Amino acid sequence: MADLTPLLAFRWSPRAFDPAATLTADEAASLLEAARWAPSAGNGQPWRFALGHRDDETWKRILVNLPSDDQPWARHAAALLLGAHLTAADEAVTGAREAVTGTAYDLGQAVAHLTVQATALGLYVRQLAGFDRAGLAADLDLPAGVRPLVVVAVGRLGDPSSLPAALREQETGLRRRRPVADLLLR
Repeated sequence: MADLTPLLAFRWSPRAFDPAATLTADEAASLLEAARWAPSAGNGQPWRFALGHRDDETWKRILVNLPSDDQPWARHAAALLLGAHLTAADEAVTGAREAVTGTAYDLGQAVAHLTVQATALGLYVRQLAGFDRAGLAADLDLPAGVRPLVVVAVGRLGDPSSLPAALREQETGLRRRRPVADLLLR
């Protein structure tokens, strides 16, 4: 493997979170600060976040909009974070002149920066794209023009034996990535 910073090499997306661990205010601020400094087209920063700490109202509203097969493990995360982006209708808010796909790309950059910062803090992140977007937008009373895209579970590593057998196998199995050659267009 090519030389890679440990922050990227050791990052992984567990489902086993420690149900007793919490996300401190300083850790949450650090994660959001990392996201804030992510690059974006025209420095528009078209991302918005809703952060819920375990068992608070925001956390509960995010959790109930996740698929039923993700809720059993996600409920152990110390925090659930909704990542949303502004739609083209809100270009005036950011000053950006990009399409919705550009704002989604910028949100991805922000979540990637947050993920690397989490790794630096000894935290783990699992991102979920499959959830009830309309339900979550309604439950969180999101402003028009703010489109939910990703939910990020954040916490400390838990015991994989607490997971159902199928998930436990995925959790403890060897991590595999495609070779770089497979990723290059020819």
